Amino acid sequence: GTLTTFVDIPVFGITYALGQDFITAPETVVYMFNEVTQNGDENSVVTVGSHLDSVDAGPGINDNGSGSSANLQMALQFESEVQNVNKVRFLWYGAEEEGLLGSTFYVSSLNETEKAKIALNLNFDMLGSPNYIRGILNGTDSDMYGSQVIMETFEDFFNMNGLTYDIIPFTGRSDYGPYLDAGIPAGGVETGAELIKDEEGRTKFGGMANTPYDPCYHQACDTIDNVNTEVLLQTAQSAAYALQKFATTNNLRQTLSNK
Repeated sequence: GTLTTFVDIPVFGITYALGQDFITAPETVVYMFNEVTQNGDENSVVTVGSHLDSVDAGPGINDNGSGSSANLQMALQFESEVQNVNKVRFLWYGAEEEGLLGSTFYVSSLNETEKAKIALNLNFDMLGSPNYIRGILNGTDSDMYGSQVIMETFEDFFNMNGLTYDIIPFTGRSDYGPYLDAGIPAGGVETGAELIKDEEGRTKFGGMANTPYDPCYHQACDTIDNVNTEVLLQTAQSAAYALQKFATTNNLRQTLSNK
């Protein structure tokens, strides 16, 4: 096809032959990263990650177009808006739905010196569920105090803005897992997947009880109409708040170590 009208949306494509190469190479794992900061302490790196893939059954606009688009918007605005003292690395992973393959590959590709330079990981996965909760990953589930600092940072944002939230467990189901396994503090926010909202959750967050947080989770109906844009804005703003805090904190390692 030929584009007849130019728009301000990046577009790319691949050839049929390249697509066939991908199909015949199932072990190929793709991740992308962009280190947008030219300055900042390279021994104190803040990584910000989200997965780009969806399941075969659907387009994956909430899971995880919501997290990846928030990550992209932060990357686009970062240098002009934030006076960072720590280096920031934005990452987008492939094959999360196949078992965290992209993030696992990325973390395992780093040598011990490179891993030691990463101060923390922020992960954003499913930020706009239609029957949402505002969930903060429970940093006290981790044996690293830095994960608790990340949790408390998101709590601060929601408290300052008068927004209810739940503390939810680290389940290992998203791309923060490989960082925790490597001894790197991690955290983030989520708005819920296939679990059922109960009456207490309905009272706290609104929506419908006895209904999944995302009724279209891993289904063909996970389209743009499946995203709650109000909660997406709130969770994206919490992500930007946390990123700015950690990017601009002097002596970040000390803040994360409770010493």
